[in-house]
Amino acid sequence: MKIQQLVVAALVVLCATPAFAQDKPASNMDILRQKVQADKKLLVAVNLDLTEAEAKGFWPAYDAYQDDLATLNGRLGQLIKRYAEAYQGNTLTDATAKSLMDEALAIEQAEVNMKQASMAKVSAALPAAKAARYLQIESKIRAVIKYELASEIPLVP
Repeated sequence: MKIQQLVVAALVVLCATPAFAQDKPASNMDILRQKVQADKKLLVAVNLDLTEAEAKGFWPAYDAYQDDLATLNGRLGQLIKRYAEAYQGNTLTDATAKSLMDEALAIEQAEVNMKQASMAKVSAALPAAKAARYLQIESKIRAVIKYELASEIPLVP
């Protein structure tokens, strides 16, 4: 898999994640989110080269993980929104900072738990090498997204 394809796909996925203090019309975001999901699925399909039997077991596991990931991204978006409001309003107290930190860690833990549960299902449907490749694809996309978010979100004052 070309890293350029992965980076482009990850950046497109990032567009579907709420950016720091950015408001977009919901209808445009819905269209973008649907396009991103289709592009990501195509990227995964091309790089896994699944047999028909593998596809039967893999795609339901993939779809379930993407649904869970969307929920997690929603939590992350709300966390970023809370931080943006406190940061821009210059109202970030120690209590708010602790609350934000606790939620950030809870989101990280939830992502690890989701990934473990998903990979158990994926591993049941695919040979180990293909399951590992899928984990790499998801991990690389998430790493690029997290890098982009980290570069856009200012440090706590």
